[in-house]
Parts: sequence; C-alpha cells; structure tokens
Amino acid sequence: MSNSEAIEKNEDKIQIVVFRLGDEEYGLHIDQIKEVVLTPNITKMPKTPDYVKGVANIRGNVIAIVDLSQKFGLEATATNMESSYTLVIESDEYKMGLLVKDVPNTLSINVSTIEDDVFTGESFSEKTNFSGIVKMEDRLIVLIDIINVITDQEASQLFNKQKEIA
Repeated sequence: MSNSEAIEKNEDKIQIVVFRLGDEEYGLHIDQIKEVVLTPNITKMPKTPDYVKGVANIRGNVIAIVDLSQKFGLEATATNMESSYTLVIESDEYKMGLLVKDVPNTLSINVSTIEDDVFTGESFSEKTNFSGIVKMEDRLIVLIDIINVITDQEASQLFNKQKEIA
C-alpha cells in the first residue's frame, strides 16, 4: 500500500467519544469535547429547566451542567454526582458540561458506518438533536449533534445566567 493510500484510508475514519444515557450508547465527535472530569460540586440555579443540574467551577470557568438523559426524556443520569463524569463541551458561543454516569470511551470508526439519513422526514424537525447512527456488528451508537441539543432560547437563558455568576 502506498503512502497516499494509507493517508486516504485514515481520512475515512473519525474519532468519537461514546457514553451511555439510560440503556443506550451515544456518541460525540471527539473534537467537540475539551476534556472529561469527575463531576465537581454543582450549584443549583433557580428558574432553569430540570435537565440543567446547575453550574460548576471547572478549571476556573463557571459552566452549566446538563443532564442529557433528562433533556431527551430518559431516566436521570446520576443520583450520586460524586461517582459521575462531566464532558466539557466548548464552542465559540458557549461552554457547558454534559453529565454522564460512567467513564466514556473513545472509538475510531469508519465514516461509512454512519447512517445519516435516519433522522429525516416529516416526523423530525429541521434541527434534530442527532446527526446519525453508527452501525457496528453488535451495537448501534446514536451520534448527538450537540449544537442543536440546546435551543437558542435555552442557550440565551443558560449562558446569560453563567455570565452573571462569573
């Protein structure tokens, strides 16, 4: 195999971070995650949705901690916050933490294993929370489109509150 063929094969792969919400596996592109930390002390915030657990100080940054399980209508992720983990998500607009029960793992997957036309049609709005499903031999992993998970209105409410605290 030539060097250019090896590079081409590498380009067909992406890395995702896989974690469980309820009984199912979900994933995010690894470049959307800044770091994974043990969940720090969380300060509850008034007048926020149930899925927003509060805010936490992570490396000097006050960020909102979101339980995606609750956001998606599943059972809450962790009753014991001390044994949970937080995926720190960073974009140009905001930072937030996603609460997960177990240590997430990283997978290198072929782009061809992603079914991205699953979430189309009349039953799904234009802005869906999911970008595709990774098909593996014995499992399916739902890829989350984290940019669309929090609506613009929710983001404005949450991240303005964060700025007030910081």
